[in-house]
Amino acid sequence: MVTSCDLDEIPEGGTITSDQKDEIQSKDPSKLKADVIGLSSNLIKYNSIGEWYGGTAHFDFGFASACMMYDTSGMDMPSEDTGYNWYRSQLRMTDRTETGTNTYYFWNLFYSEIKMANDILKVATADVEDKALKQYRGQALATRAWSYLNLVQIYQFTYKGHENAPAVPIVTEETTGEQAASNPRATVAAVYDLIMKDLTDAIGLLTADRDSKDQVNINVAYGLRARANLLMQNWQDAATDAEKAMEGYTPYSRNDVSKPSFNDSNASSWIWGNVVTETNDIVQSGILNFPSHMCSFTGNGYAPGYAGRYINSKLYSQIPDTDVRKGWWALGDPVYDENNKLLGYDFTGKCPNVDWTWKYNYQGVDYNIADWLGWQAPYLNVKFGPYQNVYNNATNACDFPMMRAEEMILIKAEAQAMAGNVSGAKSTLENFVKNYRDPSYVCSASSAEALQDEIWFQRRVELWGEGFSFFDMMRLKKPMDRTGANYASNVAFNLPAESQIFLWLIPEDEINNNSGISKDDNNPVVSVPTA
Repeated sequence: MVTSCDLDEIPEGGTITSDQKDEIQSKDPSKLKADVIGLSSNLIKYNSIGEWYGGTAHFDFGFASACMMYDTSGMDMPSEDTGYNWYRSQLRMTDRTETGTNTYYFWNLFYSEIKMANDILKVATADVEDKALKQYRGQALATRAWSYLNLVQIYQFTYKGHENAPAVPIVTEETTGEQAASNPRATVAAVYDLIMKDLTDAIGLLTADRDSKDQVNINVAYGLRARANLLMQNWQDAATDAEKAMEGYTPYSRNDVSKPSFNDSNASSWIWGNVVTETNDIVQSGILNFPSHMCSFTGNGYAPGYAGRYINSKLYSQIPDTDVRKGWWALGDPVYDENNKLLGYDFTGKCPNVDWTWKYNYQGVDYNIADWLGWQAPYLNVKFGPYQNVYNNATNACDFPMMRAEEMILIKAEAQAMAGNVSGAKSTLENFVKNYRDPSYVCSASSAEALQDEIWFQRRVELWGEGFSFFDMMRLKKPMDRTGANYASNVAFNLPAESQIFLWLIPEDEINNNSGISKDDNNPVVSVPTA
């Protein structure tokens, strides 16, 4: 596992010497390009903690898996409480321990990314004049900021009201080995200070140009700063940054999302994402990838018949029938035997977004997609399409969205409302929902707070399964209520806002290797909740 003090152990290569730095700066900046590409490839890395884990964890496929951990920890994505569910510990909230696999996974993922960014920043220094090096520096700064923005929300409560609470150690390109070996938890405010500085500096260096949407450009940097400003309640700045982030991007149309989608970075709404190809290790692995665990149409994975991902039935019931997004989840009629024993569910024709004319013939019998793949229960997600939109495709080379224009529109609307521009916020929200999701939509909220709640609802629906719901719950200081819905009874928790169990613990390995953090400095260990 990578710890925050492993400064001399860069994941993608080694430490760059002073002579190498000078050579790259003066002769061939392109030599740094591979390290910059590594910032993206690290986010779809296969089996990153295999050595520590002692095998292959089937959730070990990059950032998309972290997003599934976030969402499963909340109240919007029920799933089966079975051994096939590799996210069962988040569902049960049994993973909040210092020896837990998931906290190691988070720590390794984001501090690896920080190390790689720092290594680039040691070469592409603040005084570089080369155009390419300036871009590389901007990408590294924005990536480091994004990594800390994840870490600070994993290990501490939201910014407002917790500015002086301990967060995570800060490691930059200037941190020495001696400093890193005794590096205490920085405050939430200090981490956000670094995030904001990095993003502002990145914006000054970046342009809209890039080779692929898995690389950071100026739009991504503005989008990340919009997120940070939203968390800090810098409302006007959040609205301004969100507007700049979505320049040149348009939301998915109503027609686009009237069928399983969200699998291709070429979509007009995608500002940033994981770009996955058939040759990537996570695809070659077969089932260690996002579609395996999330796509209900894959011909090779856990999601269809073993560990489905569902929407909270109470949330689903709030979606109007005129909203195209209601078709992102499939209902089903119960089927019973002669003794009134439940045999399963008949999904046929129950979801308009599914192509029910698709058939697979096996031994002379035609099966539709639900019957062939063994869909288990109602409220099953059909939001995420299979690779190349081919039902039963065994190749799981789908891209994963990390930032979409729709998110920026919702940030802008919330920020406008909370800054006092309620009419402007309603206009922003209604224009989006009416034109792209529900032509009958009218926003009835009349106050800033009511609008914020309505936008939270829109975020819960629009961004479902993309890693936002848990952090939104934390940011808005909402309770976690899984009761009265389609959660298994043993995990149907009802927990107050900012319950201590929401925070993960800093990994034991970090405490053992960093004298600046003792066991007493860690987040408190609390009992697993009971339903």
